[in-house]
Amino acid sequence: MLQDEAPPRDEGERRVRRGRRGPSGRYLMRRLPALLIVCGLALGIGMPAGYTAAPFFCAAPLVAASLSSLRTTAVTALAAVLGEIWAVTYRGAAPGYGESLAETAMVFVIALLALGINRVVRRSDAHLASVRDIAEAAQRAVLPTPPEQLAGLAVAARYVGARADARIGGDLYAVQDTPHGVRLIVGDVRGKGLEAVEAAVIVIGAFREAAEQETTLEAVAGRLERALQREGGRRAGLDQFEGFTTAVLAEIPANGQSVLRVLNRGHPSPLLLTPDGGLRELVPAAPALPLGMGEVASWPDRSDETFFPAGGLLLFFTDGVTEARDLLGRFYNPSSRLRGRRFTGPDDLLETLVEDVARHTGGAPADDMALLAVQRPMGA
Repeated sequence: MLQDEAPPRDEGERRVRRGRRGPSGRYLMRRLPALLIVCGLALGIGMPAGYTAAPFFCAAPLVAASLSSLRTTAVTALAAVLGEIWAVTYRGAAPGYGESLAETAMVFVIALLALGINRVVRRSDAHLASVRDIAEAAQRAVLPTPPEQLAGLAVAARYVGARADARIGGDLYAVQDTPHGVRLIVGDVRGKGLEAVEAAVIVIGAFREAAEQETTLEAVAGRLERALQREGGRRAGLDQFEGFTTAVLAEIPANGQSVLRVLNRGHPSPLLLTPDGGLRELVPAAPALPLGMGEVASWPDRSDETFFPAGGLLLFFTDGVTEARDLLGRFYNPSSRLRGRRFTGPDDLLETLVEDVARHTGGAPADDMALLAVQRPMGA
C-alpha cells in the first residue's frame, strides 16, 4: 500500500562535542584563579583598615582545584598563600596582628585542602573517562560501522552517547545486503546498562540471520519477536514480563525498483527526504506494539510500501532525537527542523542532525541517539 505524504564516533561528532564545551567560557574559567589573586592583591593595597582580602585568596585555589591540573592548582595555592602574606605585611601588623595571623592560617589550610580536592577530582575524572571508553568500545563492538556503499546505496550511521554520567543504552541499528534486497533495522531496547546491551545483541543477531532467510519483512519481525520471547523466558524478574524493543524494519528491493517497504513496531517514524527539499514522515498505516510484547496482544504484521525516488534520503533514528528538549522543555522535531533543507549525502544529513540536536539542547542529549541514513543514487 502506497503511503501518502504526511503534513554527532567520527570526526564530525567529535567536533560537535568540542563545540558543546564552550571554549570561550572555559578559557575564562581557567583564568579565574589568577584574576581572584590579582583582585586580592589590589584590595590588599587599597582597602581601608579592618577589611581583608582573604576571601579572594581562599577562593583562587578552590576554583583551580576543580578546573586545572595538580601542578596548576599547586602554583595557585602557593600564589594565594604568598599573596595573603604580602597583603598582611603591607598593611602592617599593629592592632590586628592576631586576626591577620588567623587569616593567613586560614588561607594556608584552604590551599592544602584545594590540593586534596584536586587529587580526588582528577582520580574521579580518570575513572569516569575509563568507564566511558569501555562503554564506547562495547557499543562499537555491538554496532560496527556499516560500509559507505551497499548494493549501490550510500549508507551512514552514527551512535551519539548521552551526557557523560549517563549509563550506556540499548539503541541499535544494522544494515545488510540480502538476496531479497538491502534490509535494515533501527531499534531501542527498554532500559539501560548491560542488560539493554545484551538484548540489543540478541535483536541484531536474530535480525542478521532472519534477514538472509526470510522472504518478507513480516517474517523477519516474527523471528525477532520469538527471539525476544525466548530471551525473556530465560530471565528472572522485571525483564521477563516487561522487556520490549521498539524497532522499525525496512527493505529496499534488489531489482532496482523505486520501492521502499517499512514495518514499524512502536518506533519513531522514519523520514524520507527528497532531492528538492521535500520531506515525508513514514507513519505506519496501522500502529503496532513493540517487539517482545506478543504475550500482551497479537496482530498480523503488515509492511507499508512507498515510493523511494532517485537521490532520496531515508533517515532512521531512535527516541533520543525526538525526546531531546531545550531549556524551555520543548521537544526536538526533526520533521520541521529538516524540511526544506538539501543535503549532499547521508553523512551530511547525520552530521547536520547531530549538530542541530546539540544546539537545541544546549549540550549533550539526555538520551543516546542511534542514527542511520540511506540514499538512492541519482539516476537509479
